[in-house]
Amino acid sequence: MTKNKTDKKLLAEGIKILVLAIFTLFMGPILLSAAFANPDKPLYLPLLIVGCLVSASAIFLGFKGIRTIMKSMFGDKK
Repeated sequence: MTKNKTDKKLLAEGIKILVLAIFTLFMGPILLSAAFANPDKPLYLPLLIVGCLVSASAIFLGFKGIRTIMKSMFGDKK
């Protein structure tokens, strides 16, 4: 019976993705609150769009990072 070992390179990649997800988790709401604070300014719409995209990417990166870490620990099921 072989023991499953953690793939260190894949684990490091997953942690990097999660660090980027944490960064975007903070930046998304900051950009959105800056947009909603100034609805009459000319940068309202671009800032709102960028804030929504950054927030959506935070969710995506969070799931991708957790999936990568799980793949490094448990491997692929084939």
